[in-house]
Amino acid sequence: MRYRTLGDVTVGAVGLGTMPLSIEGHPDGSRALATVHAALDAGVTLLDTADSYHPPGGEPGAGERLVARALAAYGGDRDAVLVATKGGRGRSADGGWTVDGRPEHLRRAAEASARRLGATPLGLYQLHKPDPAVPYAESLGAMRELLDAGTIRLAGVSNVNGGQIRLAREILGERLVSVQNRYSPAVRDAEAELRLCAELGLAFLPWSPLGGISRSSLDGPSAQEEDPESGAFHRVARARGVSPQRVALAWLLARPGNVLPIPGASRPESARDSALATELVLTEAELAELGV
Repeated sequence: MRYRTLGDVTVGAVGLGTMPLSIEGHPDGSRALATVHAALDAGVTLLDTADSYHPPGGEPGAGERLVARALAAYGGDRDAVLVATKGGRGRSADGGWTVDGRPEHLRRAAEASARRLGATPLGLYQLHKPDPAVPYAESLGAMRELLDAGTIRLAGVSNVNGGQIRLAREILGERLVSVQNRYSPAVRDAEAELRLCAELGLAFLPWSPLGGISRSSLDGPSAQEEDPESGAFHRVARARGVSPQRVALAWLLARPGNVLPIPGASRPESARDSALATELVLTEAELAELGV
């Protein structure tokens, strides 16, 4: 496992996104715990969750409670693990996603997350998404209050554009350590934000980092190999004797700046395979083929 930094914390260069373990279609409890433990055994020390990671109609915080249970039951070193959670979103009964960036909501949400995770301060707390009904500066002001109060240790923002990143840096200062935006082989819309993070010294946590690479590829050939945008990842994977997912994560680790992918997993084998991406160093020729 290679390592990178989030503020003053050192973490494994590939984390684990726990969303698939707690939303609709999630595996049973024993497999979910085994998946988290497999990631930790493989050297993963960054676990990403959110209070809104729960099935529609379920109780908020299911994902956080799962992470807390997994850590409590883990027999290895837990002190090096950084748990990142998020607040400011919710689920509707029909399975949709809501947003609530009101300062009073964020304060309550952070305090509830800390209780569920049994952690004060929270290691990394991220503002999940800008709320169009609330001035972004007000939501960020609540994050600053949480930092000042010692409720959270480090702050991050998610689903943001360049102007919002700069505003967050202005309001939160050096305590803003990360940006979490969607970015993957298939979805590269956040290229400008990734490069801005490199310029500002912020970690960039791509969510859904395996977009464009079929999850079933670990089990066999994928129809996506015919897609010109993802086919190169399959060709490189075949030549290297590894999964296309591992190649995609290695490609992300080679992007500019401090990139820490947080791939999701719903079984131990996938978590272990993702962690092994830190050992795969792509050549310049391979990176050129993949479209760096």
